[in-house]
Amino acid sequence: MSVTRTTVGEGELTFELVPNWEQLPDGWSHGDVAGVATDSHDRVYVFNRSEHPVIVYSPDGEFIQSWGEGIFTRPHGITIHEDVVYCADDTDHTVRGFTLDGRLLWTLGTLNVPSDTGYSPEGRANLASIKRGAGPFNRPTRLAVAPDGELYVSDGYGNARIHRFSRDRQLIQSWGEPGTGPGQFNLPHSVWAHTDGRVYVCDRENDRVQIFSSSGELLETWTDFARPGDLWIDAADHVFVGEMAWNMDETHLDGRPFASARSAQMSVRDLSGKLLVRWGGDDPCAPASFASPHGLCLDSRGNLYVGEVAHTALSRSNRYHSGCHSLQKFART
Repeated sequence: MSVTRTTVGEGELTFELVPNWEQLPDGWSHGDVAGVATDSHDRVYVFNRSEHPVIVYSPDGEFIQSWGEGIFTRPHGITIHEDVVYCADDTDHTVRGFTLDGRLLWTLGTLNVPSDTGYSPEGRANLASIKRGAGPFNRPTRLAVAPDGELYVSDGYGNARIHRFSRDRQLIQSWGEPGTGPGQFNLPHSVWAHTDGRVYVCDRENDRVQIFSSSGELLETWTDFARPGDLWIDAADHVFVGEMAWNMDETHLDGRPFASARSAQMSVRDLSGKLLVRWGGDDPCAPASFASPHGLCLDSRGNLYVGEVAHTALSRSNRYHSGCHSLQKFART
């Protein structure tokens, strides 16, 4: 029996969906996948909101191990750099560093103590409650490692700042305030420290990516996004961005209405911001479409992994069903 192949993209940015890639142990499930990362051997670390928060697979999707049980309250962003695993937990207000097998190395932030921004988590439009930017952390979202070893943390659901740390984890500076103006943030949801020294921030609820110098000077702003959730730049300087949907029965998290209905999608741009390819369809649970691309990464072969918080995104409008994917692998062709 022939197998239908799902191909997306074009040219050097052509990918083929790998069906049934993930081989979970019998009886396991993980629901929302907040983030995904690969180590130096292309093993895949799935940061998810289940009783097994970090699930590790071989490149072929074979289960290796899990760890993190009983540690995380709400997994959010995961980054692996030089085989150190950096995990942001947005409701215990920390970012932790681990070994590849889950041994804790250090913690940034004070466990269960948020910084004072005025934030209240009540209601969907709770970003409007943030009165000021503050120090680390109030619901941090992801960490990025710069080429010189400095650390940048996007912070996040309860704050409106980027924090820059030295390679020995001392705070150097913070920048950002709540708002829609240049250099302001409405949910800095992910951060990327590029090899050219620029720092890219997914300013999700402002529907834009803001680009800064390493010291926080605003250099450029890219628009024409729908709620960019995560960003990855590959070795050829292709900028992959996961974009979440605009659902007309909802609003931005600061209460502003969406301009129109838009489906979740993956888009790829060059370093000037020019759109190269995009894909995703109206059915969020169809193969190669997206419900809510929340975390993404590429491995050393250029294969793309996309984690989705499908249950969270679709349950509000009663569109979630148990067969909807929360992790997809796209193999580079």
